[in-house]
Amino acid sequence: MHEDEPVTTPHARPHPLTRHLQRSTQRVRAFDRRHPLVWDTLVTAFFVIAALTDGAGGWRNTAANPDVAQGPIVVMSLGLSVPLLWRRRHPLYALAVMTATTTASNWTGAWLQAALIQFIVVFTIALRLPLRTLGAAAAMAVPPMAVCAFTYPRDSWDQLIVPQIWSFLVVTLAGIAVRSRQDHTRALVERAHRLEVERDQQAQLAAAAERTRIAREMHDIIGHNLSVITGLADGGSYAAAKSPERAAQALDAIGTTSRQALAELRRLLDVLRDDAPEAAHLAPQPALTDLAHLIDGVRAVGLPVHSTVNGDFGPGPAPAPVTAGRQLTVYRVVQEALTNTLKHGGPDATATVDVSYGDGGVTVEVTDTGTGGGAPDSRTSREGRRGRREHTGRGLTGMRERTALYGGTLDAGPRPEPPGGWRVRLHLPKDTETP
Repeated sequence: MHEDEPVTTPHARPHPLTRHLQRSTQRVRAFDRRHPLVWDTLVTAFFVIAALTDGAGGWRNTAANPDVAQGPIVVMSLGLSVPLLWRRRHPLYALAVMTATTTASNWTGAWLQAALIQFIVVFTIALRLPLRTLGAAAAMAVPPMAVCAFTYPRDSWDQLIVPQIWSFLVVTLAGIAVRSRQDHTRALVERAHRLEVERDQQAQLAAAAERTRIAREMHDIIGHNLSVITGLADGGSYAAAKSPERAAQALDAIGTTSRQALAELRRLLDVLRDDAPEAAHLAPQPALTDLAHLIDGVRAVGLPVHSTVNGDFGPGPAPAPVTAGRQLTVYRVVQEALTNTLKHGGPDATATVDVSYGDGGVTVEVTDTGTGGGAPDSRTSREGRRGRREHTGRGLTGMRERTALYGGTLDAGPRPEPPGGWRVRLHLPKDTETP
């Protein structure tokens, strides 16, 4: 047998007879919950018949006084059995009636065997009522034994008193054991229900987080690429009449950007498919090494961008402390900042991207000189740019959410005038879990 092969035991599944008994018990309990009076009536009728049958003559075999009249025997038999009808609704009252009848039975010397029926009520009290109620039930058992010991001191101890004490203790312990088992089962059911609720809540939270992540990625991909395509289309249409070569270059750039956007969207959506190939899950996300390609694409639209990189990035992969998630965050923040400059910066805007890496983590600063179409020294223009950039779309919200995932800080707002424009500053601390 292989080590990873599951081991099956003959007790892994219950026996068919056990399953049948469990199903039958569940059906009986369900019927009892729906029709409690019917079940109580059937149980009471059974013991009434048994008590009357014993009272018809069988009681004389164990009685201390077999000459008791038949009339009192019938009344006492009914007094020991009929109260079972109220054993669940008023168990103490039922036990009180049965105890009084048992006292009369012991006093007359009939010693009816139907007196044992009262232990069903004792079991119900131990099962359903507070445990302190057992003290009252024990107190009710004293008078019949006292009367029996006083009336028949020689024979009553072996035949009634000691067996009744043991019966009371055994029935009480059985009721407590069943009660404990029911409480334990109920606690397990409640715990399982809570775990199911927590599982559903966790699934909902995970789905909401995934939807937020997908919406953020879709916004970054579509928003940036459409802005680039729009700028290229506007420039191409303007240059079509004067410089067909520039128009053709714009169309080529539009095609390249569109294919890139489609590839990124396909890679994002493939992850959501159940039958997605493994390559879709392993496809790399944009990293710091892709910033140059991003900036070149923005320059192709017509936005002058000056970029500087301080640190050990180089042409190869980023240093080890800059994890893939942090690299994606830096990439998306730069992408969103440049996209906002394309949208709101105006025709004469320029941008600067400064990326630096050190022991303190990664710091990115993206600034532009855009005026948003207004006068540089106008307060109204500044508030208008703030409103357009902060309250339209999900760009700034997405940047803040990405930054918060890694405990970083993000500052975005207009620059003081002069020179004016907009500034986005991102700082991601060094990943302490990375060696």
